[in-house]
Amino acid sequence: MCGILGCYGTVGAEPLTRAMDRIAHRGPDDSGVYHDADAGIGLGHRRLSIVDLSVAGHQPMLSADGSVVLVFNGEIYNFRELRAELEDQGIGFQGHSDTEVLLNLYLAAGEALLPRLNGIFAFALWDRRSRTLLLARDGLGVKPLYYACSDSGFIFASEIKALLQLLPEPGGLDTAALQRYLTFLWCPGEGTPLRSVRKLLPGEAMVVRAGRIERRWNWYRLPAFRGVVTSTCDQDSVINNTRDHLRTAVQRQMVADVPVGAFLSGGLDSSAVVALAREQNPDIRCFTIEMAGGAEAGATDDLPYARRVAEHLGVSLEVVQIDAGRMAGDLERMVAQLDEPLADPAPLNVLYISQLAREQGIKVLLSGAGGDDLFTGYRRHRALLAERWWSWLPRPVRDGLAQVSGMLDQRNALGRRLAKLFSGAGLDGDARLVHYFRWVNRADLERLFSPQFRRALQDEPAEAPMLAYLRDLPADTDRLERLLALEQRFFLADHNLLYTDKMSMAAGVEVRVPFLDLELVDYAARIPARFKQRGKEGKWVLKKAMEPYLPHDVIYRPKTGFGAPLRRWMRHELRELLGDLLSEDSLRRRGLFDPAAVQRLIADNDAGRVDASYTLLSLLCIEIWCRTYLDTGGQPRLNGV
Repeated sequence: MCGILGCYGTVGAEPLTRAMDRIAHRGPDDSGVYHDADAGIGLGHRRLSIVDLSVAGHQPMLSADGSVVLVFNGEIYNFRELRAELEDQGIGFQGHSDTEVLLNLYLAAGEALLPRLNGIFAFALWDRRSRTLLLARDGLGVKPLYYACSDSGFIFASEIKALLQLLPEPGGLDTAALQRYLTFLWCPGEGTPLRSVRKLLPGEAMVVRAGRIERRWNWYRLPAFRGVVTSTCDQDSVINNTRDHLRTAVQRQMVADVPVGAFLSGGLDSSAVVALAREQNPDIRCFTIEMAGGAEAGATDDLPYARRVAEHLGVSLEVVQIDAGRMAGDLERMVAQLDEPLADPAPLNVLYISQLAREQGIKVLLSGAGGDDLFTGYRRHRALLAERWWSWLPRPVRDGLAQVSGMLDQRNALGRRLAKLFSGAGLDGDARLVHYFRWVNRADLERLFSPQFRRALQDEPAEAPMLAYLRDLPADTDRLERLLALEQRFFLADHNLLYTDKMSMAAGVEVRVPFLDLELVDYAARIPARFKQRGKEGKWVLKKAMEPYLPHDVIYRPKTGFGAPLRRWMRHELRELLGDLLSEDSLRRRGLFDPAAVQRLIADNDAGRVDASYTLLSLLCIEIWCRTYLDTGGQPRLNGV
């Protein structure tokens, strides 16, 4: 697990070194630069040593004949099997890293190596023979990769903060992306806050020649898009096979030359990973969070469940004690580290746990991320199945249902959830599916925009990337599977996995996600929907699979997210920051949002007329991002105009 960057065009060694300093946290163990001025190629690498700690794993790594150079961030979990195949072909190795396997596999198979990889990765291969640069990202998007094209050439990096050191001019803000951050709290698709900076998409690869993108394609598509046939096997087989696939995934991802620990929230997903990891290492060390003062009203306190699982499995549990003041105080740091204005306090959990793990000598943590996205478990999955009780109503009646539910008291959890449940009742088809990811209605959001922001948007809907994605699915795909496809492609890659990578790497820790093993992802797609969401019971098959291993009250506990007391923060811990960053003067200088509309929103939120805490947090995060990355005494441009 590392940090990579590079430029194909006009670049000097000094800017590369400066850019590498910005991502030193991603690789505190080693660093290296490859620079060929004649070819216009510069590659940089920061190393977090996990497999093969010797100098044989140093990067940038050159092939034996010097014809190919690789910078690689991630882990290839099937590298041992691939190495054995290569050795059978007479190919020799200097060390035992997965990096060297990846390099030699490219020499043997070229671009055809990609479908052979089961892992988490972002890499760049410079081929001196063809003078091409091949970049690729893993199928689910666990590892990030940003790029930009400028007059000086093609630039890429693991994090935007490093990329901007190589980009002569960052350019204007991407208002379409900012609209998506506000709509969903994260940005689905390839966009970033800057028009000039894009993300390489999950499962995507590209070839760059002479500093320009020559070709790009999807080397991996989710099973739903590949016509995977739903299994017809019996219930017991589905339960046993689910457990066996997860066990295999956990075993693969425990391969390391350093200690491996695990997150343990007390939820089913992380508990299942720990239960199966314990079979490999009974002494595995686990980590969790304790929030002083308890969780927010309506959320369940995780800590008692985490302790229950640790005691049941006989594993150690380290607890990070935090409080609302500390978390609120770290908000600006969080946004700076994320590179993107994600409006969610949960990334701080990852940071705090990763810091404690690193202090105790743990460089690798296993995570339960992905369980809900494969097997269901979010409230929107239950809401989707509940549509059968009201979706047949005439559209005017459904519109009325949305209007009435929006008038409920937003100061209690039930009122908020009912309002959110029915806010998209008047929509049909895929539009209603995508609406489940929204945090604010379009009309309410548009009232916040300044006139120049509204003009720059050019009526581009925030849902566009997700709707376009669904259009490529077979028309007869089950609606629950369509929703899961959105979870796997967008909510995971553009939100959960993004913040997990950025915040863990800030502490020099690698996070692995067994639920996203490609074989497990393929198998989960073959499980009939009735075994995933059964009435109100989400993840039914996974729960049944783990009954022999975990306490019943843990498996069947209520689903809850991280209960940061955000609504209280807006009235107390974040009040001063809110008054500064969202003041009339600040908003007028920035030119993105209407100061009067924002002040009305704050007042309505204080009075409980609306629940706008996350929208206000999103506005805060965007302003923090602009101050961190843009402010140099001038006003940022909107879409470059």
